[in-house]
Amino acid sequence: MARGRPIGSEIRQNVVDILYCLGEGYGYDIYRIYKQVFPKCTSEVIYYHLRKGAKIGEFQVNEIKKERGDYSWGSVAEKIYYVLGPEAKPRINNNIKNLVDKIKSERKCRK
Repeated sequence: MARGRPIGSEIRQNVVDILYCLGEGYGYDIYRIYKQVFPKCTSEVIYYHLRKGAKIGEFQVNEIKKERGDYSWGSVAEKIYYVLGPEAKPRINNNIKNLVDKIKSERKCRK
């Protein structure tokens, strides 16, 4: 038996499923969807799994944007946008799909 932690993670699989429905997303956006569908989880855990998933090929960094705004930490936020990588094995989760569809339709209404 191999030593150490197993590669798979239920949290990371849930993030894969969220990104499958979103197409592309950054950490906090993924976290907001995650906490509405699944049990409590911190944003730090989501960021950890995004970095770990990028190392093992489940996610790929699509682009890094610096966005200006009035944030509590300053005037610039760096957002790392992820997409699914070649090692991702998404599952269809209707709760995620319905929530993402609702969010996308609300964003279209605001524009």
